[in-house]
Amino acid sequence: MHRVRTPLYLLALTCLLLASAWLWQLHGQTGQPTATVFEGARLITGDGSTPIDNSAFVVIGNAFTQVGRRGELRVPPGVLHVNLTDKTVMPALIDLHGHIGFQNVVEGTMSKAFYTRENLIDHLERLAYNGVGATVSIGDLEDRSDMHGGRTNWDDVPLQVRKEVIPNAALFRTAGTGIAWPGSGPQGDPSRIDVPYPVSTVEEARKAVDDYVKIKPEFIKIWVDDRGGTKKTLTPPLYRAITEEAHKYNVPVGVHNVTLANAKELMRVGVEGWLHVPVRGGEAVDDELIGIVRQRIARNDRPKIWMTPALITVWMDTPGSPRPAWLDDPLLRDTYSSDQIEEYWGRLLAKRTPEEIERSRKDFELQASNAMKLRAAGMRIVSGTDTGQTRFFIGYFNQLDLESMVAMGLTPSEAIVAATRDSAEIARVNAGLVAPGRSADFVVLDANPLEKISNTRRINQVYLRGQKVDRAGLKAKWLAAQQKKRSSPK
Repeated sequence: MHRVRTPLYLLALTCLLLASAWLWQLHGQTGQPTATVFEGARLITGDGSTPIDNSAFVVIGNAFTQVGRRGELRVPPGVLHVNLTDKTVMPALIDLHGHIGFQNVVEGTMSKAFYTRENLIDHLERLAYNGVGATVSIGDLEDRSDMHGGRTNWDDVPLQVRKEVIPNAALFRTAGTGIAWPGSGPQGDPSRIDVPYPVSTVEEARKAVDDYVKIKPEFIKIWVDDRGGTKKTLTPPLYRAITEEAHKYNVPVGVHNVTLANAKELMRVGVEGWLHVPVRGGEAVDDELIGIVRQRIARNDRPKIWMTPALITVWMDTPGSPRPAWLDDPLLRDTYSSDQIEEYWGRLLAKRTPEEIERSRKDFELQASNAMKLRAAGMRIVSGTDTGQTRFFIGYFNQLDLESMVAMGLTPSEAIVAATRDSAEIARVNAGLVAPGRSADFVVLDANPLEKISNTRRINQVYLRGQKVDRAGLKAKWLAAQQKKRSSPK
């Protein structure tokens, strides 16, 4: 009996079609088109290349499958067409430095009691509304050793949410609780001060890391900051022990530090990330530190060295006019009440004296200069907002972070690359680029951010994992919560 052989390409095509159908059933999309082609937009892919005018890109399930010019792609019949003529598309943003979960945004207060799954998801929705596709949160409320043989018995909310893909919300990743000298970690609201592992000996430092790595954090966060001489902080032997122990498990280390001396020693011991500009407090980067950075890269000694400058608030303290335009931005007012905006920033900025503004301007210029010198030496600048305290607007700060990076000296294109492709690489998420195989996380804008970076705030639509974010529904929910608060008896 003669056997008819099926060509291999037909078998492959059949498998691809079956896989696509299964994906759409999995997402509750049975009967809908298996592909969507978005056409006509100016496309900023996120890699710094020249934008594609009159572009087209295909999304199947949760991923990009084709990217190019309109009319040049092989688009199968029956797909859904979305016309984006006169729009600009860019990848969704990635935030590598947040402290979300503790805020009750509507009430304007913070507490460990607010650290619930529902509240964390509310913050992730606010990020998504502002075009953020993923975030790495730091100093999260996770059960850890109490360093005395017991446990804190805090819940595992961050670890559970990390496993989920939540509609209308940014992906969540965690860098765990962090490690600090007792009381010298996160400051501000008391709810976060005791969250990190407290260590004051080398033995405790290694013991903390051994417990920390069990949650598989994106990196281990440490604080090396004496808060202007008011507190003790991790010493070189302590942060050297932490770094050595973390690297045994192949886990990177990210640091919040201030001084030039500590920056040099931390760079020498192999720390990979900085959650602020590495040299602050009025000091300037010198040739020795630049040389240490270059030597590490030349030796291929953990050469992927990065920083989230997080100069947003310093930049905000140097307004170019009596009332900065962003205070009245509709995008901000979609997620925060007018009362909160005025309380947190409006009245504060209005009261600043010329002398205070000049001090802030000089501080910003010095930190920006430090960051750019280290970037020229080989450090990467990536995006991180330091969102955590109540006056740090969740989601909207990601927009102001882009503007502050351009004020530092990056071009709009470089700032977008930093906040998309490069941040995604450090966060280890399959996003940050409009490219085949990447997660279909993108933002549709009404204006071109390459002409003016603040145009990233002109958001028309947001898509995460190939699905359109219900921004209208989210906005209505938040406005209703604000209205309820205003009408409640005091």
